[in-house]
This record gives sequence, C-alpha cells and structure tokens, in this order.
Amino acid sequence: MFAGFSMFAIAVVVLVILTLMMGVRQVPQGYNYTVERFGKYHSTLTPGLALILPWIDRVGRRMNMMEQVLDVPSQEVITKDNATVTADGVVFFQVLDAARASYEVANLEIALLNLIMTNIRTVMGSMDLDQLLSHRDEINVRLLGVVDQAVEPWGVKATRIEIKDIVPPRDLVESMGRQMKAEREKRANILEAEGLRQAEILRAEGRKQSVVLDAEGRKEAAFRDAEARERSAQAEAEATRMVSEAIASGDLAALNYFVAEKYVRALDGFAKAPNQKTFILPMDLAGIAGSIGGIAEIAKSALGESATDDSRRQRAVPGQQAQAQARPASRPPAPPPSGPWGGNPPTGV
Repeated sequence: MFAGFSMFAIAVVVLVILTLMMGVRQVPQGYNYTVERFGKYHSTLTPGLALILPWIDRVGRRMNMMEQVLDVPSQEVITKDNATVTADGVVFFQVLDAARASYEVANLEIALLNLIMTNIRTVMGSMDLDQLLSHRDEINVRLLGVVDQAVEPWGVKATRIEIKDIVPPRDLVESMGRQMKAEREKRANILEAEGLRQAEILRAEGRKQSVVLDAEGRKEAAFRDAEARERSAQAEAEATRMVSEAIASGDLAALNYFVAEKYVRALDGFAKAPNQKTFILPMDLAGIAGSIGGIAEIAKSALGESATDDSRRQRAVPGQQAQAQARPASRPPAPPPSGPWGGNPPTGV
C-alpha cells in the first residue's frame, strides 16, 4: 500500500511540474506568439516570459516580427509595344500584426510572392520598352504602392520592392546597340557641323574686322595725304604770291630764282626716276650754266644792295638823310633774264 501511495505521489508531482511547465512560455526577441484557447485565438505573447493556462491555452503560431526579404523569381513580361522581357526582383516586408498575419492568410510568403509577380506583369506590361528600361525607379514606386495596399489587411507592411534585372531578347539587344551607335554618330556629326559653322563664323568675323580696319587705315591715309597736299598747295600759293609781289615791284631776280629752282627740281626728278636706266644731259649746257649764273647774280645783287644800304646809312648826315628820304635811291639795272630759256632750249634723247 505504501508503494502504491508513493507511486501516486510521484505521478501527482510530475503532473504538477508538467502543468507548471505548460503554463510558462518564454518568447524570444523579434517574435510574437499567438495564444489559442480551445482552438480559438485568444491573445498574443510579446517577447519575454509569459503565463498561459495549461491544458486550456496553447501556443498557436510563432510569427517573425523582424523585417524579412523575399526573392521574386524571374518571369517573362510582355510590354505595351509587344516586346518580351525577363524580369526578377526582391521584396522587403515586415509583419506588424501577428494575429492577422496568422489567421487572415493561409501561407503568407506564397501569397506575397504571387501578389508581387502578378503586379509586376501588370505594371511593366503597361509601359513601352524604352520607358521600361529607363524608368526603373518609377516601376519600383508603383509596385510598392499597389502591393502595400494589398497586404495591409494581412497585418503586413511592404517596406521596399526592387526590380533587380530586366533582360530583353538577344535580337532586341543587338537592335538597341545599333540604334545607340547610330544615335551617337548622329550626335557626333551634329557637333562637328556645329564646330565647323562656328569656325566659319569666327573666320568671317575676322575678315570683316580686317576689312573694316583696312578701310579705316585707307581713310586715315587719304585724310593725311589730302592735308599734306593742302598744306603744300598753301605753301606753293604763298611762294607764288611773294614772287608775284616781287615782280610787281620790279625785282626780276626773284623770278629768275623761282624758274631756276623749278628747272633744277625737274632735272633731279628725271635722275631719280626708277624706270630710267640711262640719263642723257641736255646738249646745250649753257642753259644750266646760265641758270646757275642767274642764281649767283641774284645772290650778289641781294648782298650788294644790303651792304650799300648799310654803308649809306652809316655815312649819311642829317641833311643828306632828308634828301635821301625825299629822293628815291637809284636801282642798278636788272641783269637780263638768264635761265632755262636764256639760250637755246635743252634737247635730250
């Protein structure tokens, strides 16, 4: 009897220990446990030590509450312009409500994969191939908005969806390569033509500036030449006026000097001519000698008159000065005109 009692006591102790163990649950960090009472959802156990009613409550689902990643397998997608491409991706999601994620959907990962693959075909099928290849960010945003709204009743949050790779057919890739090459050649030709056009414009501007500066230089030179000719003409007119006044007063020596100077200048011009290889002197050299002699006579006459006037003024008495002022001084007779026309005109070959 004692042995039977001992066995009963041991069984009771084991039962108590087993009951206590069934009523204590330790939930790890990052997980939530659902509690079912008689098969019905009752509560959710958060991380840490928790107590449940043994034999009445039991742990239903152990849900991972951390953010998870799920690979989306490759699938073929037909674009809006009937191009077939292969696309795959990746999705990041997090369970926010363990109860809904456990009891609102039978298999969360499979349901999420099918939902994402369906929406990938829908979103990418509504776009052209060029838009599909160049607007990947837009595809990600549209997919995230659609999927996140669809999984909200399941207590799941889709945090990010990325399309990893879009592979068009090989022949389409070759066509795109030829198109890109043609586009780059077109751009290079346009840039080269633009450079040639700009160079021609700059050269034309340079020629224009050169012509303008040349014209301004010719204008300035013509103005200077006209001014020089004007001054030379004024000097010539002044010299002619003075000779005319001298002739009018009876001084023929000035006329001889003027004509002799012109004659000598003409001979100097003949001698310095660039197209004159041989210079032939006039046969009548007496004309040149007469011109030189005329110049000498002019100089002597001018010097003699100056010396005579000075001596007369020094020796004159007051009475004689008065008579000299009343009576005009006698002028020596002017020498006969001698010059280029005094003898025979010069002859030359």
